[in-house]
Amino acid sequence: MSSFRNVLYFQAGLGVLSNMFLLFFYTFIILCHRPKPTDLMSCQLSFVHIMMILTEGDIWLTDIFESLNIENDFKLKATFYISGVMRNLSICITCLLSVFQAVTISPSNSLLAKFKHKLKKYTINAFFYIWSFNLSFSSSLIFYVGAYTNMNATNQMSTKSCSLFPMNYIIRGLILAVTTSRDVFLVGVMLTTSAYMVIILFRHQRQCKHLHSISHLRASPEKRATQTILLLVVFFVIMYWVDFIISTTSFQLWKYDPFILTIQKFVINAYPTITPLVQISSDKSLINVLKILKSKCH
Repeated sequence: MSSFRNVLYFQAGLGVLSNMFLLFFYTFIILCHRPKPTDLMSCQLSFVHIMMILTEGDIWLTDIFESLNIENDFKLKATFYISGVMRNLSICITCLLSVFQAVTISPSNSLLAKFKHKLKKYTINAFFYIWSFNLSFSSSLIFYVGAYTNMNATNQMSTKSCSLFPMNYIIRGLILAVTTSRDVFLVGVMLTTSAYMVIILFRHQRQCKHLHSISHLRASPEKRATQTILLLVVFFVIMYWVDFIISTTSFQLWKYDPFILTIQKFVINAYPTITPLVQISSDKSLINVLKILKSKCH
């Protein structure tokens, strides 16, 4: 178990450093240049993923609270709340990124084309609604989490340091229904837009082959961005459903197994760790920045 915890620390360190690099890069773009909506989304996603890694699995944020001598119960509620909000924001912003890219590459004669000129306005409005909903919805759960109180209690679902207190079956079912409905809808939107983008790319590639200009297609920034988002969406969906199965099983059985919980921490942090690495490796401007930094170091 200790060796696996070292893997979690390495994963967390890699995820935080790569996301911080992206956060600083996109913040610079937003403040000093004319940012695209994708820059705003990527900047927020980087921040969300940093907070996810810091709060998930009692890795660092709980240690910070402890050094400040903050009351244990408040520490756990704050960590639980921030972690829940950030995980929800991650799926929402990833979905928004997928929808945005699908609209961006849609042909001029498609139904989505009419939204192109208002895309930035819609995106900013979507940010407001996404943050408002997730900040308010996740607040209901903090009343049911607290410091670990009774090791022998059978009506508490407990990890090493905290407990999820018993709740009414109706409330538990309602929370599970709302959360599941929201996530299934967002994952469904992501899969739909991903299938739509694959079809567009396939048609575009056939046309370019017909025109003998496949080299131009390979160099297309839009195609590279679309392929990156498709890769992120597919990876997110896989990791999400693994985490969903583990969480739902634990929630229904009202029991946490320490080993399963450790595996879940690794699964949850996989997406926020892989995302910046995929973005950095596929974005030429980011690669150029890294080359400049490398040349200065030498």
